[in-house]
Parts: sequence; structure tokens; C-alpha cells
Amino acid sequence: MTVSNNIAIRMATKADLEVLVRFQIAMASESEDKGLDENTLRHGIATALSSEDLALYILAEIAGKPVGTLMLTWEWSDWRNGRFWWIQSVYVTSAHRRLGVYSAMHHHVLSLASKDPTAAGIRLYVEKDNDDAQATYRHLGMVETHYRLFETEFVRN
Repeated sequence: MTVSNNIAIRMATKADLEVLVRFQIAMASESEDKGLDENTLRHGIATALSSEDLALYILAEIAGKPVGTLMLTWEWSDWRNGRFWWIQSVYVTSAHRRLGVYSAMHHHVLSLASKDPTAAGIRLYVEKDNDDAQATYRHLGMVETHYRLFETEFVRN
């Protein structure tokens, strides 16, 4: 566990499932005006929590109360013979924004990645109109790439 400015950062566990579900529902609603299927989400988070090969969740707490989260996944890069750490599903409760919660989680991820001999870098994607988040990422030393994201999404029930 890392503690910075009274913000404790730790790995989420299966006991944090309902907090993670609540935070992801709020994040999707606020950032994309999107509703998520709660049952699918709960099973998705539970699956990830059961295997560190799929994802890791980081949880930020102040005075023992969860106030933020992010999820880590990985992408292999043959160009770099290493893997990129992807920061995804970032959420900080509205009452705790602009207090350094995301920065504390980001620095924790940097610390973890710097100890990984296969790490090639850290990446994330952000909504194109989320200027506040983009400013935060730039302030933390991240740079915008020239790539655009395309997808084909499979909807499963």
C-alpha cells in the first residue's frame, strides 16, 4: 500500500467488488452518458479480480473510504519486445476530484511499471472532449500520440 497526502493506494480485492461496480456505473454515466448492464459488469469485474493475468484494479482511499479506482491491462508490443501497461476505467468520486487522487494512483502505477522488466510504457485512452482529464494526463508527463482508436464491438448476452 502506498500513502500520499492522506490518500492510500492499494490493489483491489474480491471484497471490493460492489465498490468497483458502483464506481464503473458512475464513470460510464458521467463520462459517456452510457448505462451499463450491472449483471454483466459485476461478472466482468469478478472475472478480472479472479485472475491477475486479465487485469488489476487499483483503489484509492481516504480515511479508509474508497474515493477512486482504475484498472490496469497489458498489451504486448513486438516492436519494443515489451508490454504497455494500459490505464483504463478511471473514476474518482466527484467530492474528491482535484485533490490529487488520480495523481496518487498514477504515480503508484508508474512505480509498479518501473519494476516490471518487460514494461515498454504506460498508455491510456480518454474521451476526446474530456479536457480536464487530458490536462491532468499532460500535467503528469503523458503525451498525446498520433494514433486513433478503432473498434468492432461484439455484444454478448
